[in-house]
Amino acid sequence: MAVSMSRRILHSFGSFRNQSFRASHGDRLLPADSSSIVRYLCRRTPVNVRSHKFSSLKGKDELSIEEEAERKVGWLLKLIFAGTATAVGYQLFPYLGDNLIQQSVSLLRVKDPLFKRMGASRLARFATDEDRRKMIVEMGGAQELLNMLGTAKDDRTRKEAFKALAALSLSDVAVAALHHAGGLAIIKSAPDSFEDAEIETYKSSVLKRFQDLRYDTSS
Repeated sequence: MAVSMSRRILHSFGSFRNQSFRASHGDRLLPADSSSIVRYLCRRTPVNVRSHKFSSLKGKDELSIEEEAERKVGWLLKLIFAGTATAVGYQLFPYLGDNLIQQSVSLLRVKDPLFKRMGASRLARFATDEDRRKMIVEMGGAQELLNMLGTAKDDRTRKEAFKALAALSLSDVAVAALHHAGGLAIIKSAPDSFEDAEIETYKSSVLKRFQDLRYDTSS
């Protein structure tokens, strides 16, 4: 009896494998094997691969744009900070105290023209008001600038000396000190420059101050 029941079950299973089943969508008959079902489902619901790729590329582009924008903003903030710090430092530089003025005058006494130019450049920035100009004169800066101008061998050194003298000559006290130190003769004897027009501009400015205060009556 058990053998006959087994045979009936196997016969029914074989018949089920060979028959077709009716799909739930319409009356179309589909094969019962699994591979055919998979192929059918793939045909019915195709995957839009191109759409997925486009979405992925679009997401990457948006991310790269955001990163680039963040980098540009970061550099902009750095430039703003550096510019602000430079401007503040430049404004505060002339107010750092008497020691820097004394150090600048000391640089004028060094034989190396490079140090002389550095000292003269600093004094030109320090000479922003009457008190500081008087302080430079009292520390011997006017005399040292004349010495620097008299021994200068190149236009760059003469230019820095004249630039500092022009800033210093805005003070009547400084012009008087330059006059008593024989500055008029030294300034007039300085050779003209045909390459740097600023030298002649500074020189003319200093000579005009001598004329305004009646120390030079030759013109």
